[in-house]
Amino acid sequence: MDLVTSASGLAVGIVVGLTGVGGGSLMAPIMMLIFGIAPATAVGTDLWFAAITKTFGAWVHGRKGTIDWQVLRRLAYGSIPASMLTLYWLHTSGATKGSGAWMTKALGAMLIASSVAALSRARAHALGEHLRETQPVPFKATQPVLTVLAGAVVGCLVTLTSIGAGALGAIMLLYLYPRRLTPSSLVGTDISHAIPLTLLAGTGHALLGNVNVELLLNLLLGSIPGIVIGSLAAVRAPANLIRTAIAIVLAAVGVKMLV
Repeated sequence: MDLVTSASGLAVGIVVGLTGVGGGSLMAPIMMLIFGIAPATAVGTDLWFAAITKTFGAWVHGRKGTIDWQVLRRLAYGSIPASMLTLYWLHTSGATKGSGAWMTKALGAMLIASSVAALSRARAHALGEHLRETQPVPFKATQPVLTVLAGAVVGCLVTLTSIGAGALGAIMLLYLYPRRLTPSSLVGTDISHAIPLTLLAGTGHALLGNVNVELLLNLLLGSIPGIVIGSLAAVRAPANLIRTAIAIVLAAVGVKMLV
């Protein structure tokens, strides 16, 4: 057991359980910048880390009744096919081979996008609430299609970088469902949707040889109890404060990876 690695998993697990954000966006940079893992292996390992860790968080949210299964299905209708197509491109193009410089840049860009998304949640929610109030019929009529499209965007980005299911998925849901999803059901639905997506994407990366099993097991020793603790405390925790702090860290790390 590697205590440093497991402690990293514990910290990330708690953050994901509290906010639904931070799985890929925190763990992938940790693996690359602290543990010296190659970009493609960091992405593949992180996808399995997210899938297994978030399963325990979804179990807690399921028991609490904070998962909107209809919204989750709509997201999956877009994300699963998009992930399969992205995996096919990665396999046929050989894009994960070599130095992985493009993947490092993509990770940096996604970290900055996730930071912006985390800081823009209130604005996205307010915009969705305004449209829901002023144009209720067309707004509700387009919800299913836009949710599927949102899922497709998340599916592609997560498969390429392991980042996006949390921060970007959440901001899309806040805009599309400003009244339907409570803060806890937003986290529960976002976490639960990530499970089949990351399982599929992680399996594809494993077939490409992009998973470090020993590192994954050490991370899970910390992350599994961490996400259970975070999910149980999600209702009482100052999630906005935590999310703001994460956003600042993500932006700084994203810039570092880009330059």
